[in-house]
Amino acid sequence: MKISKSIKNITTLFFLFAGCISFAQEIIVDSVKTKKEVVRTGKKQKVDGIIATVGEYLVLDSDIDKAFLELSSQGNSIKDITRCQMLGKLLEEKLYAHQAIQDSIIVKDEDIRGSMNQKIDYMVEQIGSMENVVKYFKKDTEEEFRTEMFDLLKEQRLAAEMQRKIVDDIQITPEETRNFFKKIPEMERPLFGAELEIAQIVITPKVSEEEKQRIINKLKDIKKEVQEGASFKTRAVIYSDDKASSSSGGFYKINKKTSFVKEFKEVAFSLQEGEISEPFETEYGYHIIYLEKIKGQDLELRHILMIPKVSESDMADARGKALLIKKRIEDKEITFADAARSMSDEKETRANGGTLINPQTQDTHFELTKMDPELYSQVSNLKGDEVSEPILEEDPRKGKKIKLIMVTNRINEHTADYGKDYIKIKELALKEKQINAIAKWTEEKIKESYININEDYRNCDFTNNWLKK
Repeated sequence: MKISKSIKNITTLFFLFAGCISFAQEIIVDSVKTKKEVVRTGKKQKVDGIIATVGEYLVLDSDIDKAFLELSSQGNSIKDITRCQMLGKLLEEKLYAHQAIQDSIIVKDEDIRGSMNQKIDYMVEQIGSMENVVKYFKKDTEEEFRTEMFDLLKEQRLAAEMQRKIVDDIQITPEETRNFFKKIPEMERPLFGAELEIAQIVITPKVSEEEKQRIINKLKDIKKEVQEGASFKTRAVIYSDDKASSSSGGFYKINKKTSFVKEFKEVAFSLQEGEISEPFETEYGYHIIYLEKIKGQDLELRHILMIPKVSESDMADARGKALLIKKRIEDKEITFADAARSMSDEKETRANGGTLINPQTQDTHFELTKMDPELYSQVSNLKGDEVSEPILEEDPRKGKKIKLIMVTNRINEHTADYGKDYIKIKELALKEKQINAIAKWTEEKIKESYININEDYRNCDFTNNWLKK
């Protein structure tokens, strides 16, 4: 890709900024507890391995090796990254976490434990057992492993919250975006890849009334069993179709700002502690809710979601409807956009004529090289104005659906254009502004914080003034 040095610097720096938490998310560093023990007690445990100190946090020489290993395991090239650069990145992470504590940023232990349990469940699934996980990470006991993992995740969350605090209020104006674009020499403006604009029509199979009643009756039976002494948590594990919560017994903690559908929150906030709702319907299926506790503005609840099963006959009817819509569009009786507005069952895209929004960029353009592989396979062979055959898709939460897809616009590879690519240029300008804010913040906090670098690394040419020269 042809891109100016300024854009390269922005991209590289932003990667370092955004990645300083994520690069170690899936690897458990074997030294967190040891490092904190050294700070608290002053004992010279593995002193030879300590290469830097930032506030109460230490960096070991082995941390650099592990950072390289993690970066490499994610498919990133490490050939141009020096040990000095990697140490600089680790120092930034420690500075964020250290300052988060100074600023009294609160990270709830219960949130860390939730995240930790999810990661451990995934590890157990991959490696086979908790015993194997403990052995893999060379720990003596499960308790030791969990303690060190908790400390690491909490440090990462503190750093992430500190980063968010620095950039949260930063915004970019059209004038700033224009000035940013003008600074880039015309011959060095970035080359954007080929893009598509895509629209879809979604047909949701209609479930029979008999199936709906079967689900309602089952939920009523579960409610009765719980009222007679059975465990709601156990029944959520067994029966709930909500994969996000079933393993935890259907547990959620919500308040009125939580982004749950309106119908769910209305029922939840109408309950008293210990009460179980009647079955009710949302766009996801049928639910019952058991309200465990009310804590101020928060509700701690458990729920069971059951999604009515779609029969082969229901699917055939939906496919037939999709084929009829496809024929009407091809016969020029109706446009794809008008058909989407009047006949699509997907409310998120219906009003916009079925046009899809790219979740990564929040605009309507999908760059071919960055497109979701499944979506790419569905559109890559479509010609101009061609409507796809009906496509069966299964949403983990909403069940099966049939959709028609059309490529509504093709944008060839092109040099950045302010008018056509405003959103992308604005994002680059915002990143530059965020990076400048981070740099200013870092410079100030380095001056205020206790930082010590081992003499073996004092010849490093750091981007930041870690040596306080």
